[in-house]
Amino acid sequence: MKFHILNRCLTFLTLLTVAFTASADVTLPPVLGSGMVLQRDLPVPVWGWADAGEKVSVTFAGQTKTTKAGDDGKWMVKLDPLKANSKANSLIVTGNNKISLDNVLVGEVWICSGQSNMEWALRSSMNAKEEVAAADHPQIRLFNVPGHTTSPLPKEKGAGSWQVCNPKSATGFSAVGYFFGRRLQKELGVPVGLVGSNWGGTRIEPWTTLAGFESVPELSKIADQVKNYKADTKVGGGSPSAIYNSMVHPLAPFAMRGGIWYQGESNGSEGVTYYHKKHALVNGWRKVFQNKDLAFYWVQLANFRQPNKNPAGGDGWAKIREAQTKALDIPHTGMAVAIDLADAHNPNDIHPRNKQDVGGRLAQWALHQTYGKKDLVPTGPLYKSHKIKGNAIHLSFDHVGKGLMVGKKTKLEPTAEVKGGKLEHFAIAGEDKKWFWAEATIDGETVVVKSSDVPKPVAVRYGYTMNPAKANLYNKEGIPASPFRTDGW
Repeated sequence: MKFHILNRCLTFLTLLTVAFTASADVTLPPVLGSGMVLQRDLPVPVWGWADAGEKVSVTFAGQTKTTKAGDDGKWMVKLDPLKANSKANSLIVTGNNKISLDNVLVGEVWICSGQSNMEWALRSSMNAKEEVAAADHPQIRLFNVPGHTTSPLPKEKGAGSWQVCNPKSATGFSAVGYFFGRRLQKELGVPVGLVGSNWGGTRIEPWTTLAGFESVPELSKIADQVKNYKADTKVGGGSPSAIYNSMVHPLAPFAMRGGIWYQGESNGSEGVTYYHKKHALVNGWRKVFQNKDLAFYWVQLANFRQPNKNPAGGDGWAKIREAQTKALDIPHTGMAVAIDLADAHNPNDIHPRNKQDVGGRLAQWALHQTYGKKDLVPTGPLYKSHKIKGNAIHLSFDHVGKGLMVGKKTKLEPTAEVKGGKLEHFAIAGEDKKWFWAEATIDGETVVVKSSDVPKPVAVRYGYTMNPAKANLYNKEGIPASPFRTDGW
């Protein structure tokens, strides 16, 4: 009898010791893992959980930072800015236990987010077989947030793991993200880490933080809705902040250079409201990732559905593309124009397979603006101003580059200049607001637009429709002009 009581006591003490030891172990979020890339030239947060008051030290690249876990068990240190390093090193975290994160590189880190056109996998892109087979890049590392999850309140612990980029790991990763990262790694010559967090069919609101909504007065009603969330509030994929809380917040404040964003189809009926929401999205992410200069580059929606023969346009995604362009007033942002990338033979496909040019054009912005390669023109022509001269309107543009041209884009081939070609999809109107297709010609760095039907013109529209299939104004770098209108009707 005494033996059984003693045995039970020993078992209990053993279990108690195991439980205490387990609870005392220092733990890390999944985004801090072996195989990761740490952001260069910025302070690098390293954080996790331990017992209250537990001493934790982090050692990496000759640095050791020490702290104590707070009463809530949370701890964080910040490594001093690191230099790029393509040689694998280990990051050691020591508390009650010891964690060794191996094969860690230092370079450039970007988050790749949005709805299905960002989620679209490499294995489903154009020339998929060849692209997947060639996706062997040990200096690129991939972290994909698994599943589609929501939460009414911000979650601290998420899921996922870092993978070295190879055909097996890259095949299911974001094609746009992969092609963006591939170009950056090639041209910068440093390791690149890509963090994928995306969900097809989602609106912008679920990806936006409460603080983001609060930063834009026009969105105060949404902010009030989110502020009322409690732990048991039922949310779904369309609920404001719900995806952010579950699929982005657990990543923060992992040090990153910036984000790329392909989303908007699910907000496609909007105009200026999307402009406000884009400000909220960027403001919120910059705050949570503790980087007020976090670069942010998005894709303007591609051409979709059958062309509209009405010169007035204004249908479908015309206004949201305009809102996406207007949001370029946010510092350290850029927009990849994609109105020439849909399949001309299948315009009803909302998922253009040419993700190579999408990723490449996003990288063009980053290389120019974020990485200072000023010899690169970041984008195609963007409308700047106009002057009315007699029966014609003269248009001026930013990002003319080496000059304007009539261009033709065919699949993955470089844009070809159409010598003697005619500009298409310009419309013109007088004070009566009646629109007519116009004659448009390139004159140096300007475009001159006129029509015999409009002797006294006041406004011009270009590509201002759901599918501006014939729009063909490019700069000589081969990047298309963004759709625009000079009126506010």
